[in-house]
Amino acid sequence: MSVWEPVSYCEAMDLRQLQALVAVADNHSFSAAARALHTVQSNVSSHVARLEKELNVTLIDRSMGRPTREGEVVVARARRIQSEIEALEADVASMTSRIAGNVRFGTIGTTGRWVTPELLDRMAEAHPGIHLVVTEGTTSGLLPQLISGQLHLALVNLPLHDPDVSVRPLFEEDLVVVAPSSHPLSTFEGPVSFTELERFEFLLGPAGSTLRNDIDAAAALVGTHLKARAELDGIRLTATMAFQGYGPAIVPATAIPSWATHGDWVALEITERPRRRVGLAIRRRGMLSVPAKAALETLQGVVEDNLGVQPGIHAVGG
Repeated sequence: MSVWEPVSYCEAMDLRQLQALVAVADNHSFSAAARALHTVQSNVSSHVARLEKELNVTLIDRSMGRPTREGEVVVARARRIQSEIEALEADVASMTSRIAGNVRFGTIGTTGRWVTPELLDRMAEAHPGIHLVVTEGTTSGLLPQLISGQLHLALVNLPLHDPDVSVRPLFEEDLVVVAPSSHPLSTFEGPVSFTELERFEFLLGPAGSTLRNDIDAAAALVGTHLKARAELDGIRLTATMAFQGYGPAIVPATAIPSWATHGDWVALEITERPRRRVGLAIRRRGMLSVPAKAALETLQGVVEDNLGVQPGIHAVGG
């Protein structure tokens, strides 16, 4: 009798079945999944049906084209398997030739504006075999993609409290007031305190969001509380609304693009010098591929070289 007798619950499962399932989940129909995979619908249907038979559950609700509760679990695992297979192929290829492969990088928008151009330039020069795919989003939107394996790395607001994610603080950034020229705050000269800001209503992020928590905590330290005129989930949207005259906002310094010219709005420093912290997040489970490690190291270099150069960007604790 063999000492090693592996038992597989899904002896006939193969990667094509998982690929088909993920494609249906992403595209919300079997026909759209077939187009995305450059195959015919019958192939996709067959692969998903075989996987359902192996697991003895329904994975896709045919009436909706969306995963069932069991399907969501399998899709999440399938994404991780696909990510690990891709990393495996990239690692082996990098041992026999130059570093090559895909790296999916997520970034919050305001940081992405100044990080991404330099990151792309440096990656093209140092690692021309790496194809970088950049996704912009909010921290709350990027985190599920990172955990599922859709992203390898993500620049996000800190702190994060998720056991599936490991974070590395990279920099701190000043928070500033942006006010329309028609607003009373536009008449202020020099830094303005939270005590003075308490008189007005602001465009703020949703309660409980990382940036909103930073703002509320900084105001609470001096015994004040800011009122929200509206809550907007997106820093660039919030800044744009302020630029267009809908009300004042408190945003990171880099939410003001370098090409934006003063005229219909003003920017004011805050006396208490509140900051947000931005860091790099990776999945705690799994291992970064060689291309992803190269992108991570390059990204760190971009940030380090811009500390004190980009307006409002500082070393952590600096």
